Amino acid sequence: MHAGDPQGLNPWVDARGHHPHPLLLPKPRTVPVEEDVVRFHGPPVPLRRGPRPAVLLVLLLVAGLVAVGARWWMSASELGPPPGLEEQAVPIGAPPLGHVGSGGFSFTAVQPDGAGPVAYSPCRPIHFVVRPDGAPAGGAELLHTAVARVSAATGLQFVDDGLTQEAPSTDREAYQPDLYGSRWAPVLVAWSTAAETPELADEVAGIAGSASVTRAGRTVYVTGSVTLDSQDIGTLAAAPATRATALGVISHELAHLVGLDHVDDPTQLMYPSTSVTRSGFGAGDLAGLAALGSGECAPDV
Repeated sequence: MHAGDPQGLNPWVDARGHHPHPLLLPKPRTVPVEEDVVRFHGPPVPLRRGPRPAVLLVLLLVAGLVAVGARWWMSASELGPPPGLEEQAVPIGAPPLGHVGSGGFSFTAVQPDGAGPVAYSPCRPIHFVVRPDGAPAGGAELLHTAVARVSAATGLQFVDDGLTQEAPSTDREAYQPDLYGSRWAPVLVAWSTAAETPELADEVAGIAGSASVTRAGRTVYVTGSVTLDSQDIGTLAAAPATRATALGVISHELAHLVGLDHVDDPTQLMYPSTSVTRSGFGAGDLAGLAALGSGECAPDV
């Protein structure tokens, strides 16, 4: 921790060590192990369109899933909440047995020493809020079903804090005491459009990312954001033949939120292309999610 950083948080940097400012990118700097750093992980990777059968024109809107994107997070927070809020001594949930190591998966980021993935603490709940503006019919039900899927696969416990008017933003702060009190801001789930969120243009149906804090050599996610294209997902959800695809899109984004990256295996939901035949997590996805829910407690964050 630097002497000039009494609150224990430095400006956020991306996975390469850059300050992700839209106008100026200073040179990378070396970060001591004991320094507290908030990071963003991974570049945005658009998911390409799947097959386009003529009888299912709605598949044209199976536009794309975006992996965790550093460009989505471009602000700094100089303050942080008291550490260990709601942190228990042991995990408050556990992933199902039999999935760890049972398939191919990829993590968005790994610990500084390479031992294990960056993940949310399994010893405290992940709070989230929803900006409902523009939500498609059935969108709330799809979102909560996807949250339940990820919770069951990881053992991580999610708490719905209700609705918010906070809009998605490329400079969202991880700590917003005026809006959310003296805690890390809850994960923001927002329905949006390409007009409001340019990252949703073209073949992108969602973007997700998490911010992490590194203290004493250990990195932990503390909050994040999931922004969903209300038009694309709404069109999918409105057709019985593609409603499961809409659920798959949201599940894919939530898996990015907790730390999964894309894989090259087309049988997995984290494959960077979608299909009506693949709407649920595969064996590799489940193995990766189980590993993300098997981390250590983080009382210092």
